[in-house]
Amino acid sequence: MFNALVVEKDAEGKTSATVQSLADDSLPAGDVTVAVDYSTVNYKDGLCIGPGGGLVRNYPHVPGIDFAGTVEASDDPRYSAGDKVVLTGWRVGEVWWGGYAQKARVKADWLVPLPAGLSTRAAMAVGTAGLTAMLAIMALEDHGLTPEKGEVLVTGAAGGVGSVATAILAKLGYRVAAVTGRPEQAAYLTGLGAARVVPREELTEVTRKPLEAEAWAGCVDTVSGPILGRVLKQMNYGASVACVGLAAGAAIEGALITPFILRGVNLLGIDSVMQPFENRQRAWTRIARDLPLDKLETMIEPATLTDLPRLGAAILKGQVRGRVVVDVNA
Repeated sequence: MFNALVVEKDAEGKTSATVQSLADDSLPAGDVTVAVDYSTVNYKDGLCIGPGGGLVRNYPHVPGIDFAGTVEASDDPRYSAGDKVVLTGWRVGEVWWGGYAQKARVKADWLVPLPAGLSTRAAMAVGTAGLTAMLAIMALEDHGLTPEKGEVLVTGAAGGVGSVATAILAKLGYRVAAVTGRPEQAAYLTGLGAARVVPREELTEVTRKPLEAEAWAGCVDTVSGPILGRVLKQMNYGASVACVGLAAGAAIEGALITPFILRGVNLLGIDSVMQPFENRQRAWTRIARDLPLDKLETMIEPATLTDLPRLGAAILKGQVRGRVVVDVNA
């Protein structure tokens, strides 16, 4: 038997989430059974704990799009009992039972060996949000970003992706401008390494100007909406924006073609869900090397399975700072 957060839907379509004790044979089919140590809370988790947001297909369901733990049994030669592993993406926690449980069974292709020097707790302080942040930074670097080229903007900087991106960029020597709509988070962001904090209101006005003064050598954008439309017009010549989220909406409000054809600006889409194994491994190796673990610790809010319904609702309202680490065995 093992404990799990189970989401159920009644005949009227209303969902509820409770911690239940389940039998091992209730786990889905898969190559590898993992004893889960920790999970975390992402925006998608908030959707799946609640009404589902169209992500969950079948109930009852165990959410949790991330987990880290120890292999308990494996039918795949790549993994053996005792191996430390991490999983993010592949629609686990959405269409497949996920990490809000003391045990998970998944396909071996979805796992990544935990890099040396990174604990399962630290891996879940990173989670999908941190992996996405690292993928965004790697994409910017692959397109020519270096610290000497100028200031790098991070939007939604107090959130999970933004927090990790700010900390990694600062450690790598970049001057980071952190955007937030929560002025009370300024000390938190400068503690992560941000050189300055930019009030969100400075970037939310929708304008029809074709271009604005060049200001940013690169950008990790977690919000889209009017901010992305404005930032694109402020990018340096040949600079890139790595777009990872849509907290402010899926439309790029106020965007024009001019930044792309007059300044050679690049808009890079970052997906963490279906990333190939090799790129995941590259990103996790970089995380173990480039993410300052002391800064990571300041991002962490500890939680248990029973806290998840509250935290799922809070993250959908933008009320979660940094990274939640869920101890599924507490």
